[in-house]
Amino acid sequence: MRFTIVFFYSETAEEKSGRGELMARKEMISSKMILDTAFQMAREEGLKNITARRVAERANCSTQPIFRTYQNMEDLMAGVYEKAAEFFQDYYSLYPRIGKVPFSNLGMAYIAFAREEKELFRMLFVPEKPGKSLYELLNGKTENVKSEIQRAAAQGCPDPGELFMKMWIFIHGAACMTLTGDYDLSDSQTLEMLESVYHSFLKI
Repeated sequence: MRFTIVFFYSETAEEKSGRGELMARKEMISSKMILDTAFQMAREEGLKNITARRVAERANCSTQPIFRTYQNMEDLMAGVYEKAAEFFQDYYSLYPRIGKVPFSNLGMAYIAFAREEKELFRMLFVPEKPGKSLYELLNGKTENVKSEIQRAAAQGCPDPGELFMKMWIFIHGAACMTLTGDYDLSDSQTLEMLESVYHSFLKI
């Protein structure tokens, strides 16, 4: 007579916990976490020094999750660029509206963004490689520029589109000066300057 002995294995609580932690760890390394990590690095130091290895070290993972989500680093950097563009839109939407003339609030926010977020400003508005147009970035999904042009037209400006272009050459120059430390006007002085420029161009 033969006897068959069957062993029943029951996973211990410690083993279950370890397996759960491993699964949780895999879930933690999500595409959002990778993108957020790369974006924060770009925000702090720009795009030049960002590599897959450095992103992985910052996210406390291997490079495998990065390339499981993104085809290559260019794909990841494109995601960072889009996130930066959205960040600027959020920045502008929350910026205090203290200017009374068209384009002044947009100009104030633009100059402040260059001062406070130098690397993101360089990425978006002074890029080494062509990206979205300046108008597309400024206008955004909420049509920021279009609404300011309509506002100028409503206040009697005969050619608000041309006035915007003239003002923006001035505003962009001021913003770029902040990158080199050559712009030292206060917010109140900046606002006064923008309103003066608007009225000056309006008379031309």
